[in-house]
Amino acid sequence: MLSQRPNPTPEELVADLMLLLDLEPRGGDLFIGRRHPEGMGRVFGGQAIAQALGAARRTVPAERFTHSIHAYFLRPGSDEYPIEFRVKRDLDGRSFSNRRVVASQRGEPILNLTASFHLPQEGLSHQDAQMPDVPPPEALRPDAEIRHEVAQNLPDGPVKKLLLRPRAIDFRSVEPRDWLDPHVREPRAHCWFKTVGPLPDYRPIHRAVLAYTSDFQLLSTAMQPHGLSMHLGQIKAASIDHAVWFHGDFRADDWLLYVTDSPWSGMSRGFGRGQIFTRDGRLVASVAQEGMIRPTGR
Repeated sequence: MLSQRPNPTPEELVADLMLLLDLEPRGGDLFIGRRHPEGMGRVFGGQAIAQALGAARRTVPAERFTHSIHAYFLRPGSDEYPIEFRVKRDLDGRSFSNRRVVASQRGEPILNLTASFHLPQEGLSHQDAQMPDVPPPEALRPDAEIRHEVAQNLPDGPVKKLLLRPRAIDFRSVEPRDWLDPHVREPRAHCWFKTVGPLPDYRPIHRAVLAYTSDFQLLSTAMQPHGLSMHLGQIKAASIDHAVWFHGDFRADDWLLYVTDSPWSGMSRGFGRGQIFTRDGRLVASVAQEGMIRPTGR
């Protein structure tokens, strides 16, 4: 069971994240994902994605590594219940393995995920993407500090609880965050992130943490041109589908730069793209997501 300490240390926060992303085997290709005891009612999409990836990972030969995942969110998940993950082994070829995962709660599917795994091989290589010139993370304030300052002026309630909740991921936004005072901005954002403590030297864990974290930034970027905020209840937002492509090795406990943009929104949907770079400028992952961004009252 995940702990509920009032003031967890960085090491405890990372240990809780590892436990959350771990799974309980139930025989065959069935696994159970733990629930978050301090959740906000609805399962965070990144949690469901990372747990589903973990279920798929457990059915694949150890020498093959995740290179892409594609997920569809079907129903809101509830933090009140664990999640059941059933894996379908669609392919084990010479170089690639493919798995389908259905995540369910109380007999209803909440997420479908397809994951592909690749045996590392030498091949053609190039990188055209350029890492933006932004301040280093050491020059930026942690988002957690800013959230705490904002929360001091709020009445007790779910928004204040969300802002004050300790996180295992240290985010440092290049552009000031509009937590409760949104204004119209270009649909582009840059954010450094890493876990608040060290992770094990195990490649699948770092990829699972990146998959978990990749769901944090995209919908908020798509809302920036509209000057509206989920935290103020002006927008109902939810991920619809989410994809990640892993291009190279990295450590999720070392700083990574998440560069996001949103080229389009309309018809109560917003589309976002992301590129994730290491500090030395290597592109290690690409992300795409479409989500519902519906003004309240519609």
